[in-house]
Amino acid sequence: MVRLDISFLKHLDSNDFRVLTAIEIGMKNHEIVPNKMIESIAGIKSGCYRHLKKLSKCKLIWHNSSFFEGYRLKYTGYDFLAIRVFVKRKLIIGLGNIIGTGKESDIFEAINEKGNIIALKLHRLGRTSFRRVKEKRDYLKHRQIKSWLYLSRLSASTEFYYMQMLFKKKFKVPRPIDQNRHAVLMTFIPGFLLNHIKKINNPQFILNQCLNIIVRLAKYGLIHCDFNEFNVLVNTKGKITIIDFPQMTSVKDCSKFLIYVLKKG
Repeated sequence: MVRLDISFLKHLDSNDFRVLTAIEIGMKNHEIVPNKMIESIAGIKSGCYRHLKKLSKCKLIWHNSSFFEGYRLKYTGYDFLAIRVFVKRKLIIGLGNIIGTGKESDIFEAINEKGNIIALKLHRLGRTSFRRVKEKRDYLKHRQIKSWLYLSRLSASTEFYYMQMLFKKKFKVPRPIDQNRHAVLMTFIPGFLLNHIKKINNPQFILNQCLNIIVRLAKYGLIHCDFNEFNVLVNTKGKITIIDFPQMTSVKDCSKFLIYVLKKG
């Protein structure tokens, strides 16, 4: 779990973010980005070290000095890059409490300019092993990727894509608002996760809704792949909303996998 305070954004200037972005770009080909490369990408001829020291002190980047001087982004630094985009787009003005945490994400309350609460989901795939993540993600099967930040970005963009598609087809999902890097903004849905509910007055009503959604997804050639009590929200009227879509895949791909397993015996 990560505590975030975006009021700290006020203490970072444009050059601080140029350095953060330079490290992000450098990490496409380097696990640790050398100082000279950061300075070159950021385009800051003098004073780059001062910004690196400031960002390191704020725990937004990690400093390496074992073999050579270099840095890499920490998840908090990646968070700030994504959140800054949402702030500049005037989509959020503040963050509230954390409302959900799991193996692969943290979800926060966010506040927009109208004072309404929306949800900010930050994907964090590094909490599970790379092998497990790659096995479960259809979009990673043929990619050679080592960066957890990039994996989280792919996860977020995949989820945002499916949420847009499902929302347009009037599935009971949160309305997607925007996506940047590993972050997804969506409407806040009042309710309780099914796994937190001890007593259900009309379980058949909820079961029928779940089965109807599964059938509707199948008609569109889709499988949720993580349809369980942790990803079903129930409101006070017993109406459900489905969340969490990074593992969603097509029936076609699932059939290919089943044929592969059967052949392997």
